[in-house]
Amino acid sequence: MEEIKPKRKASNSHNGQAAGDRSTTHRAPRAEKNQQNNNAPRKPRRRPGHQVAAADTASASQSVPAPRSRRSRGPQGQNNATAANKTQTRRGRKQQARGYEMTPAIPMHICPLGGLGEVGKNITLYECQGDMILVDCGLVFPDADMFGVDLVIPDFTYVLENKDKIKGLFITHGHEDHIGSLPYLLKKFNVPIYAARLTIGLIKNKLEEHGLASSAIFHEIRPRQKVKLGCFTVEPIHVNHSIPDALAFAIECPAGIVIHTGDFKVDYTPLSGDAVTDLSTIAEYGRKGVLALLADSTNAERPGFTATEQTVAEGVRRLFVRARNRRIIVATFASNIYRVQQIIDLAIESGRKVAVSGRSMVSNTEMARELGYLHAPDNVLIDIDEINKYPPEKVVLITTGSQGEPLSALSRMAQASHRQVKVGPNDFIIISARPIPGNEKTVTKVVNGLLSLGAEVIYENMYDTHVSGHACQEEQKLMLTLAHPQYFLPVHGEFKQLKRHAETAEHLGYIPKQNIYIAENGQNIRLSVDGMTVENTVTAGAVMVDGYGVGDVGNVVLRDRHHLSEDGIIIVTAAVDGSNGQVLSGPDIVSRGFVYVRESEELMDGLRTQVEMALDRSLSDNMHDWASVKARVREALSSYIYRRTKRSPMILPILLEV
Repeated sequence: MEEIKPKRKASNSHNGQAAGDRSTTHRAPRAEKNQQNNNAPRKPRRRPGHQVAAADTASASQSVPAPRSRRSRGPQGQNNATAANKTQTRRGRKQQARGYEMTPAIPMHICPLGGLGEVGKNITLYECQGDMILVDCGLVFPDADMFGVDLVIPDFTYVLENKDKIKGLFITHGHEDHIGSLPYLLKKFNVPIYAARLTIGLIKNKLEEHGLASSAIFHEIRPRQKVKLGCFTVEPIHVNHSIPDALAFAIECPAGIVIHTGDFKVDYTPLSGDAVTDLSTIAEYGRKGVLALLADSTNAERPGFTATEQTVAEGVRRLFVRARNRRIIVATFASNIYRVQQIIDLAIESGRKVAVSGRSMVSNTEMARELGYLHAPDNVLIDIDEINKYPPEKVVLITTGSQGEPLSALSRMAQASHRQVKVGPNDFIIISARPIPGNEKTVTKVVNGLLSLGAEVIYENMYDTHVSGHACQEEQKLMLTLAHPQYFLPVHGEFKQLKRHAETAEHLGYIPKQNIYIAENGQNIRLSVDGMTVENTVTAGAVMVDGYGVGDVGNVVLRDRHHLSEDGIIIVTAAVDGSNGQVLSGPDIVSRGFVYVRESEELMDGLRTQVEMALDRSLSDNMHDWASVKARVREALSSYIYRRTKRSPMILPILLEV
């Protein structure tokens, strides 16, 4: 068998001799490797470039060839042949290529189906390796131009298309913009719900109205208790908000860690029973490495910090003193258990009884007492029917209607239509909430109604009666700094708020601008450590709820309602002989929302004349296509009405063929 000669050449004759002596002990070919190496001791490898003493160098030169110094690496692709030859001189090692391809990182997908470019309707879908989870399922209240619409919910088409892959739905907290659409989703897909204790209670109250409470699947979760679903491991993290049991989620999957904050703020002096936002856990994940952060942007335009809830307690206490001998009525959100507890505590301090009004307020306070989130002695709470048995200075009434909802208890009080409560000069009313954008006019209407009845009303920013539950800029910076994400996606806000939050993140300096993205509803975002791209778009939008109808009111119906609201409708009826087209009766004109007929007889006569002329022209043209005849009548009336009134009512011709 041929021996393998060493590739390195000796620098002198002495070294050559030493090399020749070693040739007999050199390792044999690979087939006899194990037998040869068992007897030959290994020599330690000396790193090139290290300095050695002169005596050691002399002795080493007799046994080991002098190492060559490493050459600096040139540009990629340069001296590839030389590099390949050098690799072969290493005895007993496999050849390694200088340039090799990295294995692509595992991706995940984030698909916001609501909550971007709007305040409300929050729902986000996460996908990795075929497994999916949802976070939140909220609604938004209709805009002023959505006539007759009760609620607006997300489009669940993409969720239903992938319901076999969805492992569960995680809820951050119990506000309507995060749980309000659950009944409409559960009617089509009974997905398991993971939420905190109070949140589950609020959801059950809502589902009972739809007959779904008994069939829903609930799993109670707590902060720091991880939940594993498919390839996802979700850890709830406690955060401060205007409702107890608010959570953020650390979502861990093979692609990395995503932190979804939900609604949050950092309250360093929270009310008793609550704790400060768990910043240490967020920082711990930041040290591990966070792939992406999705954070609340509601207050991104407000500098500084959000005020503590303790501010409200002091402000309302001063107002209780100011009320003196008057009855106190406080309007707030039915889900704001913190605020309700504050009012009950102040009522006890001032020796007053407490009653609640409004269906959601009654059900939520009962549920919160049962679960231990609301503490009120039985001798303090009274039924609303009993409030007139006590003098005004001994009563506090907590009610719904802080946003001016038309059917709320406070709105009915302002209209003097509430059955149990008649507002007058002996009432001191506190609206302990800030109007949601879009509700300012309805709130103002309620305030005007209450003032006209003689009551004193404290509203908006007159006193410290409300603080936000959302983080301002400094708290957002703190969250960004602790999480230190590779990518940042601002969520939960209108576009101007998302934009400002993105600018805040960019100004911090350690998240590259290209790693900050303002997404849109329906974008399917592919995310990995290698990069972020929008892969495609999925079905996402707004579904309008009108009474029992879900989705049957679309843009066409809204356009017709808008048209009717502006100019009204004209209905034209006539009976026509089907054989010859002669008018047998009519035409009759019916006006609704256009003009008062009794005061516009001349206009009505002109309309009848125009209809008769249009029908006569159709008959003379031998036109028996009734759709074309109706179009001719509509055009004639539209032109005549606009010339006379500069209005464009909806015109509906009805021709009865006999």
